[in-house]
Amino acid sequence: MSTPPSAPGAGRPDGPSVRIGALAPLTRPGWAEAGRQLLAGLELAVRDVNEAGGIGGRPLELVVRDTAADPLRAAAAVDELAGLGVAAVAGEYHSVVARSAAARADALGLPFLCSSAVLDALTDGPTDWVARIAPAQSHGWRTYADFLLAAGHRRIAVAVQTSVYWASGIRVLRDRLAPRGGTVIELDMSALTPEAVCDALVDQRATALLLLVGHPEPAVPLVRSVRRDGRLAEVLIGAPAGQPELPEWASLLGADGAGIPFLRYLPESLGPLGARVEKALREQLAVTPSFVGFEGYDTIAVLADVLRSHGTDRAGVAASWPHVDVEGTRGRIRFSRTPGIGVWQWSWPPVHVVDRDPASVDRFRIRYDG
Repeated sequence: MSTPPSAPGAGRPDGPSVRIGALAPLTRPGWAEAGRQLLAGLELAVRDVNEAGGIGGRPLELVVRDTAADPLRAAAAVDELAGLGVAAVAGEYHSVVARSAAARADALGLPFLCSSAVLDALTDGPTDWVARIAPAQSHGWRTYADFLLAAGHRRIAVAVQTSVYWASGIRVLRDRLAPRGGTVIELDMSALTPEAVCDALVDQRATALLLLVGHPEPAVPLVRSVRRDGRLAEVLIGAPAGQPELPEWASLLGADGAGIPFLRYLPESLGPLGARVEKALREQLAVTPSFVGFEGYDTIAVLADVLRSHGTDRAGVAASWPHVDVEGTRGRIRFSRTPGIGVWQWSWPPVHVVDRDPASVDRFRIRYDG
């Protein structure tokens, strides 16, 4: 959906609003910067929808709840939003949190369009109530593994914290790398200091270290330790989950944060809608918008189109997923059933491996096209 500006003389929508619940990590321990970008995209799209006349002349309204990266808090928020009469729930960034929200939405019969979480098993089994904008982890992380192989890396260490999400990522990497001669070496961050990680990289003869850890702790200290260890000058640091995407990474690490490849879900160049949204998000956030902001905008673009064409009844919204055909900021959005994934899935958004350019940390370079 490319929402046009209101026609001259067009009135603002009035009457009772159509409400959409919005979930985002807006406070710690959630990745609050990602949550702010996600919410900015959601809010911008809602403004565009309302300036174009709303939903059948009714204003679209976001009802925002902060998940703070807490699965229990997210499930409680879904219960609350269902009681408030929302037509659907949108958003969330953290995969484990989105999984909790999806399970509760499925149980309640409440449509949930997930914006940014990538865990393949977003639900325990197939459901018609949940759809997803972001690519599945298996798709993106296989692309990342292919990048590592193409760059000549076969001994890959992962600094990992305990999480269903990180464990799933390691399985994807192993499954992709092992048949091609690659080895994944796990370094448990509950038992190792950044300095001990450096020693382990030397002992294991690893040529790459992937950061499967939280941001800023312990990701930032890890990067600093590796960068300052002369024994590891040739070791690639990678972050498939995308920690270097957001401006905070560059502000904390400066030049040390450059040259760290990560997955980014943006096309090489934006079309007219994407360029307009990029400009508006930059003005709204006062920083460079990330792909998370575009995911938020695309989520509302889909829901607005569905609500206009299928009505605000929850069952009607859920039944509409296979019929979605919407112009988003990063391409045409259509949902399908993808093997091994129980939700309706956009297959696929653009996927690139990129890094921050060492010559200018605010500029991104495409390292691999997935």
